[in-house]
Amino acid sequence: MDILSSRTILHPVDLDRTLAFYRDDLGLAVAREFGEGDHSGVVFFAGGGLIEVVGSGPQPGRPGVALWLQVRSMDAAVAELDGRGIALVRRPVLEPWGLVEAWIEDPDGVRIHLVEVPVDHPLRRDVRPAANLTDGEPDEDPV
Repeated sequence: MDILSSRTILHPVDLDRTLAFYRDDLGLAVAREFGEGDHSGVVFFAGGGLIEVVGSGPQPGRPGVALWLQVRSMDAAVAELDGRGIALVRRPVLEPWGLVEAWIEDPDGVRIHLVEVPVDHPLRRDVRPAANLTDGEPDEDPV
């Protein structure tokens, strides 16, 4: 599977306390903020990776952490997973925030969000389609 970027998603029990920890105590820089109220979140730069802290808290019986993997092509990723016998927990859906997401889980129940950033989405930095690649360079910058 062609992974372009990744982030760790935290679903804290106390959103404000956790945001203060990563922002103020650790001093991580903010990459972006989104949403409102219980559905708000902040993505922090963390060296070569990103940490997303998002409201709504952990779901009962589920880990309070998830992984976010940006894929170049959702169709190709789903086909590859299917070929490897990995079942989707949720088929690809165009989310209200404009990203295409599908879900899988690891053996311990950690949710893995597979995400495709559509060409017209503001997170997409390089809008060249994959078919125009001739120089071996990626067709989009990681988010």
